[in-house]
Amino acid sequence: MLILLPALYAATAYGYVAAAGPEALAVVYPDIGQPYRKVFTEIIDGIEEQARTRVKGYPVASNADFSELQATLKKNGGKVVIALGRQGLQAAAAFDPSVSVVVGGVSSVPDADKLRGISLTPDPALLFSHLKSLVPTVKRVIVVYSPQYSQSMLKTARDAARAQGLELVPLEAADLATAVRRYESALAGADGRTDALWLPQDPVTVEETTVLPLVLKESWNRNVPIFSSSILHVKKGALFALFPNNFELGKELATIALGMLNGDSGRAGVAPLRAVRTAFNTRTASHIGINVASGQQRTFDFVYPEP
Repeated sequence: MLILLPALYAATAYGYVAAAGPEALAVVYPDIGQPYRKVFTEIIDGIEEQARTRVKGYPVASNADFSELQATLKKNGGKVVIALGRQGLQAAAAFDPSVSVVVGGVSSVPDADKLRGISLTPDPALLFSHLKSLVPTVKRVIVVYSPQYSQSMLKTARDAARAQGLELVPLEAADLATAVRRYESALAGADGRTDALWLPQDPVTVEETTVLPLVLKESWNRNVPIFSSSILHVKKGALFALFPNNFELGKELATIALGMLNGDSGRAGVAPLRAVRTAFNTRTASHIGINVASGQQRTFDFVYPEP
């Protein structure tokens, strides 16, 4: 028998919880132009789908008065705020403890152990599982990272690699010049049959104009598979990528926020992203000797080069 639930309730993975009132749930997000605004619009669409109601959005400029924003939220009855992007996170940090905050739409979160939310960094467990399914012979994953941006994800990555029977080889690089040397050395000694290179979401070690072309060229010459969290990298020659499914991420953020509205304080912590989409490069796969059946290719959301 089909039961139609009123808008008062919203479905979650754990059953049904009371949905947000018109103003109880608010979203703070960066006031930026396209194409970046589209990311936050899609996340908000997912939030509203899960909350079964329209939510009040507050675009935040880089020079916003956060105290004024908090006063407006209180006046409008905001009880839980989903803070998206860097501006959202900065605004939330200025709020007093009476406002509960869920963070999302950022790759790294300072004080992540004190907040609740979901980052834009794909769960290493998902990345490594996809890697093993595509390259069963792989034994080592090499990653060049900067402490400033990627240190916090290393423990999670080590545990995830171990669970997949992989050895994680982290190479620290605090600046661009060091990153280039690390890549050159690592790729010179890499074996394409057993080694793979992971490009993390790190603006220091995965710099787009200098590092990326070098890494793609050397990996192609040495048949070393590369995987990342950017669909653009796959277009340019990386084997595969996992990247955010913004709408589904919004639904997951809303689930956390709805729980908080219903008194669930939960454990603090910013979880890695599991709401992902997938991209795959068939030309790279063929070049490095990976045969992927057409059925498996159809499981990817995007396949390049496009037919």
